[in-house]
Amino acid sequence: MRSDLSRRERQIMEVIYQLGEPTANEIVAAMPDPLANATVRTQLRTLESKGVVKHRREGKQFVYFPAVPRKNAAVKAFRKVLEIFFGGSVEDALATHLADPKTKLSDDQVKRLRQLLKEHQTRGGK
Repeated sequence: MRSDLSRRERQIMEVIYQLGEPTANEIVAAMPDPLANATVRTQLRTLESKGVVKHRREGKQFVYFPAVPRKNAAVKAFRKVLEIFFGGSVEDALATHLADPKTKLSDDQVKRLRQLLKEHQTRGGK
C-alpha cells in the first residue's frame, strides 16, 4: 500500500482488499470505526485521484476495487520498509523480527522459511 495515504485512506483500502469489490455502503458498514457515508465517498474520490482505487457502475451503484493487486502493493510497501528501517537488509529485518519475544513461529512456519532459504540458495541468490 502506498505510504502517502492517510490513516483513514489506508483503513478504506484494507476494507476494499478484504471485501474484494464493495460498494460505498459496504465499505461504510465494514469500517472499524463509524464514518458518515459522505465521508467515505469523499475519501474514495481522493483514493481514485491518487490512482489506488477504481470503480465501475453496476446499476445505480458504484463498485470499488483496488487499482493494484494486494500482493503487488504489499511487495512495494515491504521494500520501502526494508529501505527506510533496515538499509535494504532482509537479514537485519528478519533478525529483528525473530529477536522480538512477541514473535511466535509454528514448526510449519519455520519449516517453510527453511525451504524458502534453501530455494533462494539453489537459485544462486545472494
